[in-house]
Amino acid sequence: MATPKFILELREKIGHDLLWLTGITAVVLDDTERILLVRRADDGRWSLPAGILEPGEQPAIAVVREIHEETAVEAAVDRLVSIEALPPSSYPNGDQVQYLDLCFRCHPLRGEPRVNDDESLEVAWFPLTDHPRLSPREQTCITNALTNTPTPIYATT
Repeated sequence: MATPKFILELREKIGHDLLWLTGITAVVLDDTERILLVRRADDGRWSLPAGILEPGEQPAIAVVREIHEETAVEAAVDRLVSIEALPPSSYPNGDQVQYLDLCFRCHPLRGEPRVNDDESLEVAWFPLTDHPRLSPREQTCITNALTNTPTPIYATT
């Protein structure tokens, strides 16, 4: 997906300066505890479905939208897993960004996974014990999603 219009408009005003955005990440687990992953078109690595909130959008609605946009799977949110401020980062064009990420545990309702947009090269279910290597942060999201803790995890110090 191309850069959203609201970000392009903000970038016209602030240039490459740090932009604070709300990110959303989905840990989608089916009944057999397989995990839904996407292989990203931008860097070729496997990852959890993720995206950003559009202005005025509710987080749980946004994560369901992102799952469907990237994988063609319709899903429902089970719970908020964690809230985490990620470190600042830069894109190749020099844009600086920092995300407040909301990670949700979700389950599929219907639909077979397939590439559903230009952000993904592949989409597939993987056993929790045998999936492609993910970033340490994504692996932590999965670990946290597998707990039965109803309270979201967040930093306290």
